[in-house]
Amino acid sequence: MPTFFASDFHLGVDARCSSRERELRIVRWLDHCVAEQAEAIYLVGDLFEFWFEWKRSVPRGYVRFLGKLAEITDRGIPIHVFTGNHDMWMEDYLPQETGVVLHRDPVVHTIYGKRVLIGHGDGLGPGDHGYKRLKKVMNAPWAKWLYGRLHPNLAMHLALFFSHQSRESQGPEAAFLGPEGEWLVAYCERKLAQDPALDYCIFGHRHIPIDFTLSNGSTRYLNLGEWLFECTYLRMDAESASLLRWTSHAPAPIAIGAGPDVAVNRKS
Repeated sequence: MPTFFASDFHLGVDARCSSRERELRIVRWLDHCVAEQAEAIYLVGDLFEFWFEWKRSVPRGYVRFLGKLAEITDRGIPIHVFTGNHDMWMEDYLPQETGVVLHRDPVVHTIYGKRVLIGHGDGLGPGDHGYKRLKKVMNAPWAKWLYGRLHPNLAMHLALFFSHQSRESQGPEAAFLGPEGEWLVAYCERKLAQDPALDYCIFGHRHIPIDFTLSNGSTRYLNLGEWLFECTYLRMDAESASLLRWTSHAPAPIAIGAGPDVAVNRKS
């Protein structure tokens, strides 16, 4: 029975299609995972463009997606959800209401006898010191308490506005930068030195599908890509791990480009 991995849905913002259309596509993909008799599903961060939980309210919308998560966990299929940089303020709502298992930091799980390092990827590896400082502040209890004092209408408007400004300033995601330029590759190499038994390192955040073999010649760094444009995900079973693209109602293989190990298929 296969295990599925996906990340960076960014529900709440329009891209190639509207957020509602993307939500329906994600629900169809989840139905496909169930039809494939999924062993487990890992949703590796940035499921929402922004998420905050007040004491008695949560962001409006996403009922089809959230309902599907609850339906799947009710069937006994575990779903692991990781916080990302856009939804780091998840608390207990999703675990209590949908039955998912919530992770705030990278974890190592044994899957089909393989040691698999899994995490969203933000703030890991060398560099990006400005964001690392900001993340420490945003994760502080006092910061969440202060933001929670805002009316939800204002809080959501501000968060989505600044998220849009940040996305516009960054421009499109760059192609694979090579092992020297990819911070997550450097992070995975460091973790591999600490745990030579790692077989896979699976992350999101980067927004391009990547399949790169680390320096030991066997451990694979796999980046899941995103669903704003390309709708890519990973299917793993006891024999292999393959990056695929979800095309409306069915999976499709991703053509490998930019070298023998790296899949880069972002379309502008």
